[in-house]
Amino acid sequence: MAPSPTQALSAADLARIDGQLAETDRQLELRYPGDDGSRQPVHTVYVPADRFTPSLAADWGEQAVRTAEAHGGLERLGWLLGQSLALGAAVASRVANKLANEPIEDLRLDFEDGYGNRGDDAEDADAVAAAGMVADAVAAGTAPPYIGIRFKCFEAATRTRGLRTLDLFVSALASAGELPRGLVLTMPKVTTVAQVQAMDYAVARLEEVHGLPHGRLRFEVQVETPQLILGPDGTSPVAKLAHVVPGRISALHYGTYDYSASLQISAEYQSMEHPVADFAKETMQLAVAGTGIRLSDGSTNIIPAGDNVEDAWRLHGRLVQRSLERGFYQGWDLHPAQLPSRFAATYGFYRQGLPAATARLRNYVEQTEGGVMDEPATARALAAFVLRGVQCGAVGADEVQALAGVGLSRLTGLAHPGLAAKSSPQTSTTQTSTAQPSPAQGSSTQGADS
Repeated sequence: MAPSPTQALSAADLARIDGQLAETDRQLELRYPGDDGSRQPVHTVYVPADRFTPSLAADWGEQAVRTAEAHGGLERLGWLLGQSLALGAAVASRVANKLANEPIEDLRLDFEDGYGNRGDDAEDADAVAAAGMVADAVAAGTAPPYIGIRFKCFEAATRTRGLRTLDLFVSALASAGELPRGLVLTMPKVTTVAQVQAMDYAVARLEEVHGLPHGRLRFEVQVETPQLILGPDGTSPVAKLAHVVPGRISALHYGTYDYSASLQISAEYQSMEHPVADFAKETMQLAVAGTGIRLSDGSTNIIPAGDNVEDAWRLHGRLVQRSLERGFYQGWDLHPAQLPSRFAATYGFYRQGLPAATARLRNYVEQTEGGVMDEPATARALAAFVLRGVQCGAVGADEVQALAGVGLSRLTGLAHPGLAAKSSPQTSTTQTSTAQPSPAQGSSTQGADS
């Protein structure tokens, strides 16, 4: 009989190692909390701030439907995007529902490039008016789930103006009552870590002045300058952002055209799929992995209009699919006619992958043998894929129950094991019977989770 093994490391040895790694453990927990499991919008729509009205989302949905009908309907759009007859029909019915009930998931009232320089008096008035209309839209239930502003950047020439617009908008919203739960603030053209630290100070002061909980005002950072990808010391400033202002940054958004132009890419070749774009976005992915900060791809300026509708839809659909395949689950839309291709491509992505993902997930949950032996990390990815499909409305919770044998609570626990004790995340209000209230209607005690 073989001798019983003895343990060489004593309790004191183990305690010493624990002591050595205590700070590492603390930093990992602080710096890399992981995704919070909440819904991420599939797109952000940009409109000049002075063009927003409480009915804008519905107006865009109606325009999107008219464009689709004028070009053969949503099922024909699925065919243009290469979807099979069965897939296209399933997608079309859901996209029709989406356009009728929640055509915009995330809306940004733009005071930057889309607005321009109109003078202080005009911008002051528009900032206050925008806050009032956002409050009205939230109260009326017509606001998209996520809504906010993009203000001018913190470079010297526009810093004061950007801060003034931010202040006026937030202050007017706060004076009107509870802030929208889905409030989003977008900081453009960031070039240095110091600018983000300045933004952290600005929103902290706004919280203090208006009696808001610390951390209530989070913000997005637009990555559209090469200086944020590679700094003068050879390091990547974007990798430092999450850690110099922990908990403040909700997302990084890639800026297609500013970034490309900064690298002297000629206008004809500026694109979300240019190699310089892929390099920047891969760096962004590495920078925020595990931090809980979300990612968004940029936009295409090829608009479905005039004689260009179907070609533009094919391009947009392909770019959306490409982004999804690369782990960018959100992008920008600039025109109502981009909504059909956004949702058709997104829903097609999740529905096409649903049978295989749910089969593998069921095998994992039930510990049965299948064609693929998935490890826990892959099971988390499978569950996260299916959960995103439910949250955006591409997939029904009943379908997941039937195919994978798990409900939303279990699915959320598989996708985000650290959140298993929490309630299941809100899903699209237009597609599932288990939907939670729209985040735009929530309490000011909730953080903006764009």
